[in-house]
Amino acid sequence: MHLDLPEKRYYSIGELAKAFDVNASLIRFWDKEFDILKPKKNAKGNRMFTPEDVKNLQLIYHLVKERGFTLDGAKVHLKEGQKKTLDKFEIISKLEAIKTQLTNIKNEL
Repeated sequence: MHLDLPEKRYYSIGELAKAFDVNASLIRFWDKEFDILKPKKNAKGNRMFTPEDVKNLQLIYHLVKERGFTLDGAKVHLKEGQKKTLDKFEIISKLEAIKTQLTNIKNEL
């Protein structure tokens, strides 16, 4: 899904509702349901979404609206995605440590 949004630091809920062609209440609901959304609130208490929030909203929209996931299914999918990312990070860290050890052994020969 391509959104027609100018590059900004923050987007209002109205801008996002228009870009996603949904009601602002749906975005508000998703904000309450999905902890990966972390909009800031301005002095008036209005949600201000970052570009990272917009990417996460696109993912939520894709899972729920385009792929037909339930909210619970989308939450599980997102958590598994975060777990996979963490697992990959841990594997890369271990491999880098092994590489360092092997380089040290090679240098000692």
